[in-house]
Amino acid sequence: MPLPSLLGVFAHPDDESLLAGGVLAQHAGSGARTAVVTATWAEDTHRAAELADATAVLGAGRPRLLGYADHRIPHSAPGRPRLCEAPLDEVIGRLVAHIREFRPEIVVTHDAYGQLTGHPDHRHTHRVTTLAFTAAGLEGLYPDAGEPWQPQALYAATHPHSGVSDLGPLLAAVGKSVLSVPDELVAVAVDVRPWLDRKWAAILAHRSEVAKERPLPAVYSRLPAETRARIMSTEYFTALHSGGGGRGRVGTQLTVQGFA
Repeated sequence: MPLPSLLGVFAHPDDESLLAGGVLAQHAGSGARTAVVTATWAEDTHRAAELADATAVLGAGRPRLLGYADHRIPHSAPGRPRLCEAPLDEVIGRLVAHIREFRPEIVVTHDAYGQLTGHPDHRHTHRVTTLAFTAAGLEGLYPDAGEPWQPQALYAATHPHSGVSDLGPLLAAVGKSVLSVPDELVAVAVDVRPWLDRKWAAILAHRSEVAKERPLPAVYSRLPAETRARIMSTEYFTALHSGGGGRGRVGTQLTVQGFA
């Protein structure tokens, strides 16, 4: 039986593979519909082409790009505002249109920290997705964005304190911060080892990031295979819309049970 349909909403090309590549491959492999919305980079850029290769590997179809500029790379979307500077209502409305068109049962995005490094685009994508999740189901909001659709569950990809013992020093070595959450806030810890080869292939599709020094795909590429597999084999999520409050490791896969 297929798992619930899943829409990932992330800030940059490669976030989908790093944070939820295993879960996306898991859902797609079960026969579920999966897709990814990426907030930054324009369609005619090399990062968009790499994203298309990655989502194809994961079974997530064609990329859905909002097309805003990366906070630190203005040329990522020539002539467009940076994501964090774009009108909030505009960004929410565009994401609502994707949610209503794709009609997912589950939405996954960044956590409130903006993942381990606290990137401004990650944090803003978290805010926008949280607002769009609710707005998508309200017929009085964004009436031009399609028929209302309310997803049943909203999860945030995250890292618990106990899950960064290997990764933390690697990030610190390239000058990045390490922001993790208390273990009790993790609602779901997914063992993605059955889909690890596909996840790694999707990460490698982001070739320009692998070729650099500091991005996480590059850091991973320099690790022994055993260490890399240990770091990448579990994906963690907090439950942002949960009838049970989202505390404790209550599951090993993303479901809609217990959500309003």
